This record gives sequence, structure tokens and C-alpha cells, in this order.
Amino acid sequence: MAAEEAKTKMGGYGGMVSVVAEGSESAAEETLMLWCTQQPTYSQHNAFVSQSSLSLYLDACGHSLSIFQSPSSLGKPGVTGSVMWDSGVVLGKFLEHAVDSGLLLLQGKKVVELGSGCGLVGCIAALLGAQVFLTDLPDRLRLLKKNVETNLKQGDLRGSATVHELTWGDDPEPELIEPLPDYVLGSDVIYSEGAVADLLATLMQLCGAQTTIVLAGELRNDSILEYFLEAAMKDFMVGRVDQTQWHPDYCSPRVVIYILVKKKSPTT
Repeated sequence: MAAEEAKTKMGGYGGMVSVVAEGSESAAEETLMLWCTQQPTYSQHNAFVSQSSLSLYLDACGHSLSIFQSPSSLGKPGVTGSVMWDSGVVLGKFLEHAVDSGLLLLQGKKVVELGSGCGLVGCIAALLGAQVFLTDLPDRLRLLKKNVETNLKQGDLRGSATVHELTWGDDPEPELIEPLPDYVLGSDVIYSEGAVADLLATLMQLCGAQTTIVLAGELRNDSILEYFLEAAMKDFMVGRVDQTQWHPDYCSPRVVIYILVKKKSPTT
């Protein structure tokens, strides 16, 4: 019989999360549990998006968002940010629901989004009042800027949004880390073992003691997720957000949401 999961609050998120214990066995157990209970391989793929369409329409924060996509770019090796994935929609609506539920405060907070892709999550965070820095690789910025400019009109925008180049593993621009952000967001950023080390290096650079990381992942490959969790738990506490805390209309057995906070350095 499996032990009952320990629950706690982490960082700036007010909900209780299930603690993922440290160690390789815990990472393997977490991954096995997700595949056994959520059975992602048997559920509908892309339930909330259509990657063949030129745009995605979504209501969020009292606005009707129109997110442009580039389906023709999806066939290029390594290019996944040109179209929307379920994890991005789920994360964006989770942020909206968490703010509405009083579990999250983004008004006036500094937010850095990693691998922004089409920009939906960052746009929603800005509509919720955050000062958002959307980041991605140089060749992804044109589509990202187009979506930010299309959907965020300064007249009725509670927060702000700017687009920046960021390659994981490289030193971030000073304005991304001075001061360090209150929140770091990412959807579908755990997609290959080769990218994990650079992703974690960037998270370490972006995060201080008061920074909360919120990551939504597509459950495609159990070994990659296990590899990420085992590596991440060396420097971060990791908690899983139960789907009962997600937006009720935007839950998916193919997606998982984690909260990460940097471990305190041992005093010497």
C-alpha cells in the first residue's frame, strides 16, 4: 500500500501541493504514479488546441485572445514553440483560476516566462497584472512579438509584457535578473534529456529565495520527466499541484503542473 503523500505550501502559491521526495527512487515513483493514474497515452491528444490552424482563440481574464501559430514550422527539427500545446492552455487558465481563487497574486509581480513560444501564458500573466518578460530563442521572437502586440493593448492592460532573447545555459540579460523575478513560468519545457541541464542552469540563475517556479509539462515520455525530476531535486523542492486546483474546464490527464522553490543553502 502506497504511503500517503506529504502536502505543504510552496513559495508564492497558496494551495497545498504534493511533495515529491528527493532521490532517484522518488523520481521514478512519481513518474510511475502519473502514468498509472492519469494514463496519458490513452487520453485525447491536443484536447484544447488545433496545431493545424493558423490561430487559437481563447477567452481569458475578460479578454478574447487570438494567438497566431505557424503550423508549417512544426516539421522543422527541434521547433515546437511555433504552435500551441495543451500544457500552455492548461497553465494559462490555471494562473487565471488561481488568482481568482485567491491562491496566487500576480499584480505588480515580476514574472519571467521560459520558452514562451506563441506567448499565451505570458499574455495571461500580464492581463493578471504581472510585469512579464517573455523569453525564447532568437528565431522564435517574431511570432512571439506579434502575439504580444496583438493581444495586449496598453489601455486596458493591468500589467506589462516585453519580449527578450534567452538561450538556456547562457547568461540572462541583466534586466531579467536585476532584480530576480518573483515567478518563473514554463510550459512544455521538459522535452528532452539534452535540454535539462541548460534549463536547470537557467532556473538557478533566475531564482532567488523568494522566487516561485510554476511548470506545466506534457506527459509524453516518462524517462525524460524522471530524468528532469531527479536532477531538479538536487537544488529545488518540488511539489505537484493536484488537478482539483486547476481551472475546472481545463484539466487534462496528459499534463502535470509542478511548483519548484530553490532549496536554502546550508549555513557554514
